[in-house]
Amino acid sequence: MPRPTLLIVGCGDVGCRVLKLLAGRWRLLALTSSPERVPALRALGAVPLVGDLDRPATLGRLAGLADHVLHLAPPPGEGEGDPRTRALLQALARAGRVRSLVYASTTGVYGDAGGARFDETRAVAPATPRARRRVDAEEQVRRFGRRHSVRVAVLRVPGIYAPDREGGDPRDRVRRGAPLLLPPHDPYTNHVHADDLARICVAALLRAAPQRVYHASDDGEFTMGAYYELVARIAGLPAPRRVSLDEARRTLGAMTLSFMGESRRLDNTRLKRELRVGLRYPTVVEGLGPED
Repeated sequence: MPRPTLLIVGCGDVGCRVLKLLAGRWRLLALTSSPERVPALRALGAVPLVGDLDRPATLGRLAGLADHVLHLAPPPGEGEGDPRTRALLQALARAGRVRSLVYASTTGVYGDAGGARFDETRAVAPATPRARRRVDAEEQVRRFGRRHSVRVAVLRVPGIYAPDREGGDPRDRVRRGAPLLLPPHDPYTNHVHADDLARICVAALLRAAPQRVYHASDDGEFTMGAYYELVARIAGLPAPRRVSLDEARRTLGAMTLSFMGESRRLDNTRLKRELRVGLRYPTVVEGLGPED
């Protein structure tokens, strides 16, 4: 049997972890807008394709190349919709080869749930332009799946961490002394280890049900304060200081405040039952080893 062909769009840290998982077993293509990344992607076993989602004319060669597509590219930083996803889907639609497509979205599409625990049947309620762009992308890929008989899955991804992920080591936040909110304003947050997320992506490509949404989250149920206090204990660092909501509003940036203003707990039963993913790092206790 010929090897399946996978196209990864937005091949950053998680995409490179997927390449490592599938190298030698699948034929791997990686779209990049940076010619400088071609040698690194080739070293990971991928055939690099230079193209830019912001320049649709550069995407023509994507049609008919892949059986499966992993879409990890974020929307632009402004606007209400996602023209990058639109350009990708238009390119893929020029030939009917694609059988499955997995899109990595964000749990931010739910907005603030007041700390409620819920599954994927909850309606989206995006509260920021960033989240609304993600909802637009989700709607586009699911519509593409229905129109072209492509098995589409949407992964709603929370905060991604890993000690070897650039900007993704939670110990760095503790070292910086970034403050946390006092109860009762301390929000629930959700996380996933980058290696587990890569494995979830592969499982979704192979086993996801058509037009299905999955929470790509670990088992942890921590408030933000409890999470970073645990990280501090694991790393032998001083516990982060706590501040009132008023002080946070005076001293923290808008982006940080927006994350602190959304509280939710994700049920990942569907991930385990349907995709049959056994998490290697069910909480940060397993995912964050002692410092080197």
